[in-house]
Amino acid sequence: MKAKKAFVWLLLGWGLSFFALPAASQENPSGNMQIVIEKIRADKKLLVAENLGLSEAEAKAFWPVYAQYQDELFLLRARTAKLIQDYANAYASMNDATAKNLLDEFLAIEEVGVKLRQAYLQKFRAVLPETKVARYFQIENKIQAALHYQLAANIPLVN
Repeated sequence: MKAKKAFVWLLLGWGLSFFALPAASQENPSGNMQIVIEKIRADKKLLVAENLGLSEAEAKAFWPVYAQYQDELFLLRARTAKLIQDYANAYASMNDATAKNLLDEFLAIEEVGVKLRQAYLQKFRAVLPETKVARYFQIENKIQAALHYQLAANIPLVN
């Protein structure tokens, strides 16, 4: 039950932080954003640790791969945040050319995400048993689904 509460808290915090980052960055761009990012990463790592049940040997092999993967996911999420900002900037005056560019970028981001997961699947398989790899990818998928839900709920359809 404790892990479930932590998961819900993480998802709420992650989603709210995702939308609060631009506001926070106006006050102190480097300081506030870095604090929020570090907090989210620490909470997510705790959630993963609580739900994977790694042995000491597994943990020693897993966490470096996890850290690399999270760095690459962060870059992908930053690209998504830029796409959302571009959409917001173009929303009132959307035309076919802009819509095409935004959609093409969305699909490119999705493609990079699939390739990233495939590449890291092999790396995680090299350091964990298959059941724990599956569990880890389920955790990541749940977080991604919650983020997508939050975004879908807050981004209006094109006029």
